[in-house]
Amino acid sequence: MLLPIRDENPTRRFPYLTIALLIMNVAVFIVMLRLPDEAAVNTFFAAYAMYPHAVVTGMPVTADSIEPVYLTIFTSMFLHGGFLHIAFNMLFLWIFGNNIEDALGRGKFLVFYFATGVAGALAHILTDPNSVIPTVGASGAISGILGAYLILYPNARVLTIVPIFFFIQIIRLPAIVLIGFWFLLQLLSGIFELGLGTDGGGVAYFAHIGGFVAGVILVLLMTKRRGRHPYLS
Repeated sequence: MLLPIRDENPTRRFPYLTIALLIMNVAVFIVMLRLPDEAAVNTFFAAYAMYPHAVVTGMPVTADSIEPVYLTIFTSMFLHGGFLHIAFNMLFLWIFGNNIEDALGRGKFLVFYFATGVAGALAHILTDPNSVIPTVGASGAISGILGAYLILYPNARVLTIVPIFFFIQIIRLPAIVLIGFWFLLQLLSGIFELGLGTDGGGVAYFAHIGGFVAGVILVLLMTKRRGRHPYLS
């Protein structure tokens, strides 16, 4: 596993929106941790998690789900299933999101974030429309950010923890190598999952794939009027 620590790609503007999104995700996670028992946590998830079958039919699969169920596409983006889930998502948001906010501007970045999150959710629904397993996490939107970063900053160096046999090395990798490897892993895992008809061990690979592809397309559309990508490294 390749784990990024930080990138060597300074921004011109302070990333207010990236930090706000990070705080909102962490705040929701803290609220979940402070619930009195497991039953309360399950009720919380039942209310705000996205169920693919519910979105397809328009009918909630649990009595606790908010309505209309389509809202859960958005609310589920702020839920996370555990500490590692939110830690990795927020790490990637912090490292890569600030540059995309800087490149697009805050207004476009907010639209971009939610649009890629929705795209990731829809990709997951299309590949598993009958699923009644709750889907949570900002992974679709984070994947969109990675797709945009790959387009705008392919040569930016990212300090990355790389396990080599029994040793841990910190290496400066080009973003195209790190993100390209990550996307290839998601793509192969998603195809393998689809072929076996499994649930991917709890990982919504096609949400990652859909968000990433949407991020690539959207960042190209959002920057095409400039005639070139002024932020391209």
